[in-house]
Amino acid sequence: MLRQRLLEISNRLTIDRYEGAVEFYVNMLPVSRGVERCTVFILDRQGENVCSIFGTGLGGQHIVAPVKDSIAGRVIEQGNSIIENSLAGMKGFHLESDEKTGFSSRNVLCVPIRSIVSDHIIGAIQLLNKADNQSFDELDLEALEKISEGLSSSLEPLLLNKEIVAMAASVEKEMDSLHSARELLPQFIAESKVMEKTLELVMLVAKTPVNVLISGENGTGKELLARMIHGKIKEGVSPFVAVNCASIPENLAESEFFGHSQGAFTGADHSRKGRFEEAHGGSLFLDEIGEMDYGLQAKFLRALEQGEGARLGSNEVIGYDFRLISATNKKLADEVKKGNFREDLYFRLFSIEIAIPPLRDRQDDILPLAMSFLKRTNKQFDKKVAGFSSEVLQIYEKYSWPGNVRQLLKEVERGVVLTEDGAMIGAEACSAELLTGLTRKGSSKTGGQ
Repeated sequence: MLRQRLLEISNRLTIDRYEGAVEFYVNMLPVSRGVERCTVFILDRQGENVCSIFGTGLGGQHIVAPVKDSIAGRVIEQGNSIIENSLAGMKGFHLESDEKTGFSSRNVLCVPIRSIVSDHIIGAIQLLNKADNQSFDELDLEALEKISEGLSSSLEPLLLNKEIVAMAASVEKEMDSLHSARELLPQFIAESKVMEKTLELVMLVAKTPVNVLISGENGTGKELLARMIHGKIKEGVSPFVAVNCASIPENLAESEFFGHSQGAFTGADHSRKGRFEEAHGGSLFLDEIGEMDYGLQAKFLRALEQGEGARLGSNEVIGYDFRLISATNKKLADEVKKGNFREDLYFRLFSIEIAIPPLRDRQDDILPLAMSFLKRTNKQFDKKVAGFSSEVLQIYEKYSWPGNVRQLLKEVERGVVLTEDGAMIGAEACSAELLTGLTRKGSSKTGGQ
């Protein structure tokens, strides 16, 4: 696929060599040009901030500055070099940066870094504080502009690598953006063929109020799929009532579903609607239906067949009208054979079963999901992490994900928390669980038959 070809191109780039060349320029310039600091900036993908990718005196930190309020931002945006020999009297981001770092910026020289294949600006290189309180002049400007030409031949492949990695995660989704599954089900990312077929089935059953069973391992997104099915049939506001059958105590199960009247039992100091009543006119979602108490199953079946029931402690019959969407991580047919689930309820429970494949069988969904989670987590945590290193993306694709999509989200959240703004998530931010599981999987392949 195109996504895989992009990753292969990215892996062939000798990134270490290019990074070394850029670092050489950055570390050499303060000595050769007699300045205190040198920093290389690039524009972020949103075009709102500039981010430092290499710099002296930063101690591994990254500078993220607004384009409009920073000298480096204006240089990248306008494509013109800037010399300013009296920063003390100027307003701008440098004042905020100095306050955070304890550095005192006196003067600055900043020039654009142009692409080697076009006139496009790919970054900027900035020198701060010329030695002995001297001012930057035209000779300094001319020298730095020549240096920026040589720097571009190393910086551009680095940026190309970042773009390829990002494109690999999104290009196929963009190509298929007009596909009906994307238009009708934008919440559920599906680039793999197996998941596309699943969503096509969802679209079909969503058009009619048929009862549905969603099966799949824990963490695959069964409730999200149930909410999509609910949302496609009902216009306007209609209830979606979710119940986890495994979390309801046996002695409270009947009251939970049918409700109770005041005084029905000790502690029932007021009347309460049951889940059947609450779901009237909408959808009742029963998660982990395979864990429902066997004794309750007969009463549940009767309510489904008759479409009515009564609260505990009351003789008043109440009608129910809802779509039933159930979910399980078990094979209910096997539970019927074991005697754990009533056969008559099994046949009445659903007309259509939708199986969600595990993430290990949806490899083409892993990178798009990771990118989607990165965007969401950046916003949630007010972070600006730039993306994933190619090493991390390869780790993600090779891992078996026993916790499925939920585990992938947890891993991305961890990576965002442990990565500085403007930087890429590296392997060091991955959990031991992820790295150990990957090693174990690799070791098993090299073992015996």
